[in-house]
Amino acid sequence: MGPRGDPGSPPLRSLPAVHALAGALDAPHALAVAAARRAIAEERAAVVAGAPATEDLAPRARELLTEMQRGSLRRVLNATGVILHTNLGRAPLAADAREAVARAAEGYSNLELDLETGERGSRHAHLERLLCDLTGAEAATVVNNGAGAVLLAAAALAGPGRGIVVARGQLVEIGGGFRIPEVIAQSGARLVEVGTTNRTRLRDYARALETHDDIGAIMRVHQSNFRTVGFVEEVAVEVLCELGVAVIDDVGSGWLASQPALFDDAGGEEPALTASVAAGAALTCCSGDKLLGGPQAGLIVGRRDAVAAARRHPLARALRIDKLSLAALAATLRLYLDPERAVQEIPVLAMLAADEDTLAARAGRLATAIGARARVTRASAKAGGGALPLLELEGPVVALDAEAEAVTRALRRGDPPVIARIHDGRVLLDPRTLTDEEVPIVVSAVQGAVAG
Repeated sequence: MGPRGDPGSPPLRSLPAVHALAGALDAPHALAVAAARRAIAEERAAVVAGAPATEDLAPRARELLTEMQRGSLRRVLNATGVILHTNLGRAPLAADAREAVARAAEGYSNLELDLETGERGSRHAHLERLLCDLTGAEAATVVNNGAGAVLLAAAALAGPGRGIVVARGQLVEIGGGFRIPEVIAQSGARLVEVGTTNRTRLRDYARALETHDDIGAIMRVHQSNFRTVGFVEEVAVEVLCELGVAVIDDVGSGWLASQPALFDDAGGEEPALTASVAAGAALTCCSGDKLLGGPQAGLIVGRRDAVAAARRHPLARALRIDKLSLAALAATLRLYLDPERAVQEIPVLAMLAADEDTLAARAGRLATAIGARARVTRASAKAGGGALPLLELEGPVVALDAEAEAVTRALRRGDPPVIARIHDGRVLLDPRTLTDEEVPIVVSAVQGAVAG
């Protein structure tokens, strides 16, 4: 008898034929064959690794078939308390935005057609007026994400061989390992560092402009996911805009609303698009799916000539926004025309502004319905997504008396999956990132996970 993992060994010889296993599945032939092949490949790898052979692979093949038919991208319920959870898709869309996506996806649209003249139009026309009205900018354009907006701005205003001045304390790394120096390098521009990690003064920028005669722009980068405190100094965007060189202001999160009370514990407000535009920045860039509360997108607003340069650049086509994201973003921006409605209907803003009574009532319903293993306690939620890193949103949460790892694993494997967090060995369910309609679903999922 050959070794256990040898193709001729009894455990491997007992593997069913693909056609035989596929024939036991109630599915179209191609799907059944694919599921059978995956089940057999898993079993072969397990046997080679020393696991005992499975007598019947049909149940596992049916599980794989269900996964294949369902797809891997699924809706999940966020009970973590992290509002802009990057792993969970950041900002959930407002109802108006979801409806706009459905309309745009239903058939054809006037994405690039001027209905008045019948001639070719611009997809940016659906967004530019809104963005200008909301920010005070002369012009605006939108690309597919925030990093793309910064890349396009750098390429358009500096480009090959010209310098971009950036303070050393702003040479940050954003999500996914992307770093500002690398983004600038990809634009073709040359990075000119000024100042030190903690302190950069106006004279540092002035010296760079005197020393280099090929500076295309100054870039200010919001630190987003961290803060430098203590012996620090930086130059305000209003002052940078007086130096006579185009300023690119990467404000990060796309804050439009004015709610200072939300940020009292965060070391100051998140920089606002409107403030940067008013200061005179040539181009201001931000993400659409962070504090703005819309889909993934990169917004660029600013002076008419600078925006025109960005639109003309060859990268603009490679980075352009698709019609579904455009529809969602336009619907989100329209909500901002009524600030009170925006706070109520844009989920990110509603979660940030949720009051103690609302959260306490939701937590109470959760705990009561789950039963004896649940109790209401307190913990802090976070904005997430690289926004407001110092902000602690303290409030009521539901703690479960259960084995933490096993319960969170069971919740993730549910339908729909529920994503909770573990803190100090306890499973916490945060009502801030759940809706009232999701509470019964979470209760059912938790009861099943605890019982299992």
